[in-house]
Amino acid sequence: MKKRALISVSDKAGVASFAKELEKLGFEVVSTGGTLSHLRESGVNAVNISDVTGFQECLDGRVKTLHPVVHAGILAMRGNKEHMAQIKDLNIAPIDVVCINLYPFKATVERGAPFKEVVENIDIGGPTMLRSAAKNYQDVYVVCDSKDYETVINELKNGIAPIETKLNLMYKVFQHTAVYDTLISGYLRGNLGIPFPDNITFAYEKAQDMRYGENPNQRAAFYKESYRYEGSLSDSVQLLGKELSFNNINDTAGALDVLREFDEPTAVAVKHANPCGVGSADNIYEAYVKAYEADKVSIFGGIVALNRAVDLKLAKKLAEIFLEIIVAPDYSEDAIKYFAETKKDLRVLKLPTITAKIKAGTYDIKKVVGGLLVQDYDNDLYDDSELKIVTKKAPTKDELKALRFAFKVVKHTKSNAIVVGVKDSTLGIGMGQPNRITATDIAIANAGEKVKGAVMASDAFFPYPDCVEVAGKAGITAIIQPGGSKNDQLSIDKCNELGIAMVLCGKRHFKH
Repeated sequence: MKKRALISVSDKAGVASFAKELEKLGFEVVSTGGTLSHLRESGVNAVNISDVTGFQECLDGRVKTLHPVVHAGILAMRGNKEHMAQIKDLNIAPIDVVCINLYPFKATVERGAPFKEVVENIDIGGPTMLRSAAKNYQDVYVVCDSKDYETVINELKNGIAPIETKLNLMYKVFQHTAVYDTLISGYLRGNLGIPFPDNITFAYEKAQDMRYGENPNQRAAFYKESYRYEGSLSDSVQLLGKELSFNNINDTAGALDVLREFDEPTAVAVKHANPCGVGSADNIYEAYVKAYEADKVSIFGGIVALNRAVDLKLAKKLAEIFLEIIVAPDYSEDAIKYFAETKKDLRVLKLPTITAKIKAGTYDIKKVVGGLLVQDYDNDLYDDSELKIVTKKAPTKDELKALRFAFKVVKHTKSNAIVVGVKDSTLGIGMGQPNRITATDIAIANAGEKVKGAVMASDAFFPYPDCVEVAGKAGITAIIQPGGSKNDQLSIDKCNELGIAMVLCGKRHFKH
């Protein structure tokens, strides 16, 4: 019986050459629609699927391969005598190679097509044939990835059919269709506004393999969300330097989280996923200087994120110390040349969409052993209308600006977190402590003499007045915190005693 291959693809790259090789090996090539036309135009003597099934495609092409002749030909187990006798009696020929890739659902969504068009790009026959062929993996070569064309042809030429190859092809199919269905369900979930369904799946594409994870004994890879996400690290292009490590990506993502809070020229320095210095100014050079001056020690070996382009002057300033990564929306040619000549290992990332804000409905996901924590991304800060001045002394306009600046930073600092700062830069940051007083001590110590006349932000309420007392002794003049403790009045009373203005914003921002 003549060998038969069924080919129906949306992405036609390389498929004509694949089909020609199959013909040379004695296969009859059966195809559909646009693929059929493409193959025939390329010199392949392809047979129309309708000539095989005896049934014309209908419903605008919605039904063409959903036919017993197709699926019996795929699913018949060659080692099962009853199966082979049945398809012989039914005059159905086995299908030995199935080559399918699916309708471009993702691309249709990404270009903003209307709902009706998106639905028409949900493939039905393709996944069905792939799954049928994958189920009968031992007898059918199933190909959903053009990278496997050469492997399949070579094995067919050599008459070798290693089970490992077929199992791998089988795995690829079910992985491929699982992601495809996840993209569909995710699109519908978003359109229907269903935040937390009973069952949830996410689709990611591998961006790169890594030498190791957080530590050398851990294997790792970086996966990006299947849909392009403006402003995310996966949207960046690496211009120079060594490949990104696991920790590089984690730290840079933390820097971008902070940077999104600011519209004015701002520089963010991050170490171990925590901000160590943040500065804003009329220009990006001065903003970086402020971020650097905020903590000259911690920035060493850190990441710097900037929301304005880097010129040669700034490049030279950045190159004065050891940095792991610089990420910015753009670079002048002479800045790139300077980095290439003086800092060959420096990872330089270009992210034109660096100022893009996080879209509403975006998930923040944390993996725990045996489960997944899913929540809304923390897009809020606070509204000025929500502020409550609870002390006898009210903050000045400059203090209010400084409080807002510090609160933007403390929001993205690991809890317990305290930030000491002024209206355009941080001065000292205390983070990740099991108690708030220790975080306060660290922030004030890092600020040094600059603490006098500065303000302080806390990511959560003060359970006791001890933090206020330490702040007062250091010379802090105003404090912002969410409030909500049963002991709020004790902290308020201590502020009044020490002549400190306190503002409650009503918004807690834990970050774990």
